[in-house]
Amino acid sequence: IYQVTEEQALDAYCASGVPVAYIGFDCTAKSLHVGSLVQIMNLRRLQQAGGKPIVLMGGGTTKVGDPTDKEKSRPILTEAEIASNMASIKTNFEPFLKFGSGPTDAVMIDNAEWLDQIKWIELLRDYGKHFTINKMIAQETVARRLRNEEPYTFLEFNYMLLQAYDFLELARKYKCRIQLGGSDQWGNIVNGIDLTRRIIDTQVF
Repeated sequence: IYQVTEEQALDAYCASGVPVAYIGFDCTAKSLHVGSLVQIMNLRRLQQAGGKPIVLMGGGTTKVGDPTDKEKSRPILTEAEIASNMASIKTNFEPFLKFGSGPTDAVMIDNAEWLDQIKWIELLRDYGKHFTINKMIAQETVARRLRNEEPYTFLEFNYMLLQAYDFLELARKYKCRIQLGGSDQWGNIVNGIDLTRRIIDTQVF
Protein backbone atom coordinates (compact mmCIF):
# COMPACT_ATOMS: atom_id res chain seq x y z
CA ILE A 1 0.00 0.00 0.00
CA TYR A 2 1.52 3.28 -1.12
CA GLN A 3 -0.96 5.79 0.30
CA VAL A 4 -4.12 5.59 2.38
CA THR A 5 -6.39 8.09 4.10
CA GLU A 6 -7.18 7.66 7.80
CA GLU A 7 -5.81 4.15 8.20
CA GLN A 8 -7.26 3.48 11.66
CA ALA A 9 -10.75 4.65 10.66
CA LEU A 10 -10.53 2.53 7.51
CA ASP A 11 -9.62 -0.53 9.60
CA ALA A 12 -12.58 0.13 11.88
CA TYR A 13 -14.94 0.46 8.92
CA CYS A 14 -13.70 -2.78 7.35
CA ALA A 15 -14.11 -4.63 10.66
CA SER A 16 -17.66 -3.34 11.22
CA GLY A 17 -19.45 -5.26 8.47
CA VAL A 18 -19.17 -5.69 4.70
CA PRO A 19 -16.81 -3.05 3.28
CA VAL A 20 -17.79 -1.78 -0.17
CA ALA A 21 -15.05 -0.58 -2.51
CA TYR A 22 -14.75 0.34 -6.16
CA ILE A 23 -12.18 0.72 -8.90
CA GLY A 24 -12.93 2.45 -12.19
CA PHE A 25 -11.91 1.18 -15.61
CA ASP A 26 -12.27 3.31 -18.72
CA CYS A 27 -13.25 1.70 -22.00
CA THR A 28 -10.48 3.01 -24.23
CA ALA A 29 -9.57 -0.36 -25.77
CA LYS A 30 -10.99 -3.84 -26.36
CA SER A 31 -9.11 -5.28 -23.39
CA LEU A 32 -7.45 -4.03 -20.22
CA HIS A 33 -3.66 -3.87 -20.10
CA VAL A 34 -1.64 -6.06 -17.77
CA GLY A 35 -1.27 -3.28 -15.21
CA SER A 36 -5.02 -3.44 -14.60
CA LEU A 37 -4.58 -6.99 -13.32
CA VAL A 38 -3.19 -5.51 -10.10
CA GLN A 39 -6.44 -3.60 -9.61
CA ILE A 40 -8.59 -6.60 -10.49
CA MET A 41 -6.69 -8.67 -7.93
CA ASN A 42 -7.29 -5.96 -5.32
CA LEU A 43 -11.02 -6.41 -5.90
CA ARG A 44 -10.62 -10.19 -5.78
CA ARG A 45 -8.80 -10.04 -2.43
CA LEU A 46 -11.46 -7.68 -1.09
CA GLN A 47 -14.16 -10.18 -2.03
CA GLN A 48 -12.23 -13.11 -0.57
CA ALA A 49 -11.94 -11.16 2.70
CA GLY A 50 -15.71 -10.61 2.89
CA GLY A 51 -16.03 -7.27 1.11
CA LYS A 52 -18.20 -6.22 -1.82
CA PRO A 53 -16.38 -5.12 -5.00
CA ILE A 54 -17.82 -2.62 -7.43
CA VAL A 55 -16.38 -2.63 -10.95
CA LEU A 56 -17.13 0.81 -12.36
CA MET A 57 -17.08 0.87 -16.15
CA GLY A 58 -16.34 4.29 -17.59
CA GLY A 59 -19.04 4.49 -20.24
CA GLY A 60 -19.35 8.18 -19.36
CA THR A 61 -15.79 9.19 -18.47
CA THR A 62 -14.31 7.49 -21.55
CA LYS A 63 -16.08 10.17 -23.57
CA VAL A 64 -13.71 12.65 -21.91
CA GLY A 65 -10.56 10.54 -21.53
CA ASP A 66 -8.49 10.29 -18.36
CA PRO A 67 -5.46 12.60 -18.72
CA THR A 68 -3.77 11.14 -15.64
CA ASP A 69 -0.17 10.16 -16.30
CA LYS A 70 -0.61 10.85 -20.02
CA GLU A 71 1.63 13.09 -22.10
CA LYS A 72 -1.02 13.89 -24.68
CA SER A 73 -4.78 13.84 -25.15
CA ARG A 74 -6.47 10.54 -25.84
CA PRO A 75 -8.38 10.17 -29.10
CA ILE A 76 -12.12 10.78 -28.84
CA LEU A 77 -14.12 7.56 -29.27
CA THR A 78 -17.65 7.24 -30.60
CA GLU A 79 -20.41 5.88 -28.38
CA ALA A 80 -20.49 2.73 -30.49
CA GLU A 81 -16.74 2.20 -29.99
CA ILE A 82 -17.08 2.72 -26.24
CA ALA A 83 -19.98 0.25 -26.02
CA SER A 84 -18.05 -2.34 -28.01
CA ASN A 85 -14.96 -1.92 -25.82
CA MET A 86 -17.03 -2.18 -22.65
CA ALA A 87 -18.65 -5.44 -23.75
CA SER A 88 -15.23 -6.90 -24.48
CA ILE A 89 -13.61 -5.66 -21.25
CA LYS A 90 -16.36 -7.18 -19.09
CA THR A 91 -15.03 -10.64 -19.90
CA ASN A 92 -11.68 -9.73 -18.27
CA PHE A 93 -13.28 -9.83 -14.82
CA GLU A 94 -15.22 -13.10 -15.02
CA PRO A 95 -12.33 -15.45 -14.06
CA PHE A 96 -11.52 -13.43 -10.94
CA LEU A 97 -14.74 -12.13 -9.37
CA LYS A 98 -18.05 -13.71 -8.42
CA PHE A 99 -20.90 -11.53 -9.68
CA GLY A 100 -24.44 -11.69 -8.36
CA SER A 101 -26.93 -10.13 -5.95
CA GLY A 102 -25.50 -11.44 -2.66
CA PRO A 103 -24.01 -9.17 0.02
CA THR A 104 -20.42 -9.82 -1.10
CA ASP A 105 -21.09 -10.49 -4.78
CA ALA A 106 -19.40 -8.12 -7.19
CA VAL A 107 -21.48 -5.72 -9.26
CA MET A 108 -20.59 -3.99 -12.50
CA ILE A 109 -21.90 -0.47 -13.01
CA ASP A 110 -21.59 1.95 -15.93
CA ASN A 111 -21.00 5.56 -14.86
CA ALA A 112 -22.91 6.73 -17.94
CA GLU A 113 -25.93 5.85 -15.78
CA TRP A 114 -25.52 9.22 -14.04
CA LEU A 115 -22.96 11.15 -16.09
CA ASP A 116 -25.15 11.09 -19.21
CA GLN A 117 -27.93 12.71 -17.16
CA ILE A 118 -25.90 15.58 -15.76
CA LYS A 119 -26.93 19.11 -16.65
CA TRP A 120 -23.87 21.28 -17.20
CA ILE A 121 -24.98 24.37 -15.28
CA GLU A 122 -26.16 22.27 -12.32
CA LEU A 123 -22.84 20.42 -12.24
CA LEU A 124 -20.89 23.67 -12.15
CA ARG A 125 -23.13 25.28 -9.56
CA ASP A 126 -23.50 22.32 -7.20
CA TYR A 127 -20.09 20.65 -7.47
CA GLY A 128 -17.67 22.84 -9.42
CA LYS A 129 -17.57 25.32 -6.55
CA HIS A 130 -15.79 22.72 -4.42
CA PHE A 131 -12.78 22.56 -6.79
CA THR A 132 -10.13 25.24 -7.11
CA ILE A 133 -8.04 25.83 -10.22
CA ASN A 134 -5.02 26.20 -7.93
CA LYS A 135 -5.40 22.66 -6.63
CA MET A 136 -6.23 21.17 -10.02
CA ILE A 137 -3.18 22.53 -11.83
CA ALA A 138 -0.95 21.48 -8.92
CA GLN A 139 -1.59 17.81 -9.76
CA GLU A 140 1.58 16.30 -11.17
CA THR A 141 0.11 15.23 -14.52
CA VAL A 142 -1.34 18.68 -15.17
CA ALA A 143 1.76 20.48 -13.94
CA ARG A 144 4.05 18.32 -16.12
CA ARG A 145 2.00 18.92 -19.26
CA LEU A 146 1.97 22.66 -18.61
CA ARG A 147 5.73 22.75 -17.91
CA ASN A 148 6.36 20.94 -21.19
CA GLU A 149 3.97 23.30 -22.98
CA GLU A 150 1.88 20.33 -24.08
CA PRO A 151 -1.79 21.01 -24.79
CA TYR A 152 -4.11 20.25 -21.88
CA THR A 153 -7.66 20.63 -23.08
CA PHE A 154 -10.62 21.95 -21.15
CA LEU A 155 -12.31 18.62 -21.88
CA GLU A 156 -9.55 16.72 -20.04
CA PHE A 157 -9.56 19.27 -17.25
CA ASN A 158 -13.10 18.20 -16.38
CA TYR A 159 -12.13 14.56 -15.90
CA MET A 160 -11.09 14.89 -12.26
CA LEU A 161 -14.41 16.54 -11.41
CA LEU A 162 -16.33 13.71 -13.09
CA GLN A 163 -14.31 11.01 -11.31
CA ALA A 164 -14.95 12.72 -7.98
CA TYR A 165 -18.65 12.82 -8.85
CA ASP A 166 -18.52 9.07 -9.56
CA PHE A 167 -17.48 8.40 -5.97
CA LEU A 168 -20.24 10.65 -4.66
CA GLU A 169 -22.88 8.78 -6.69
CA LEU A 170 -21.53 5.37 -5.63
CA ALA A 171 -21.61 6.46 -1.99
CA ARG A 172 -25.19 7.69 -2.37
CA LYS A 173 -26.63 4.80 -4.36
CA TYR A 174 -24.50 1.80 -3.42
CA LYS A 175 -23.12 2.67 0.05
CA CYS A 176 -19.60 2.55 -1.38
CA ARG A 177 -17.07 3.93 1.09
CA ILE A 178 -13.68 3.02 -0.42
CA GLN A 179 -12.02 3.97 -3.69
CA LEU A 180 -8.97 1.98 -4.78
CA GLY A 181 -6.54 2.83 -7.56
CA GLY A 182 -2.98 3.14 -8.71
CA SER A 183 -0.69 5.80 -7.24
CA ASP A 184 -1.21 7.92 -10.37
CA GLN A 185 -4.88 8.23 -9.33
CA TRP A 186 -4.15 9.64 -5.87
CA GLY A 187 -5.17 13.19 -6.76
CA ASN A 188 -8.45 12.04 -8.27
CA ILE A 189 -9.13 9.75 -5.29
CA VAL A 190 -8.57 12.56 -2.78
CA ASN A 191 -10.84 14.86 -4.79
CA GLY A 192 -13.59 12.22 -4.65
CA ILE A 193 -13.19 11.79 -0.90
CA ASP A 194 -13.31 15.55 -0.32
CA LEU A 195 -16.38 16.10 -2.53
CA THR A 196 -18.31 13.19 -1.01
CA ARG A 197 -17.62 14.33 2.54
CA ARG A 198 -18.72 17.86 1.68
CA ILE A 199 -21.97 16.84 -0.03
CA ILE A 200 -23.28 13.93 2.05
CA ASP A 201 -21.14 14.25 5.19
CA THR A 202 -20.18 10.61 5.46
CA GLN A 203 -16.86 8.93 6.15
CA VAL A 204 -15.19 7.65 2.99
CA PHE A 205 -11.67 6.46 2.24
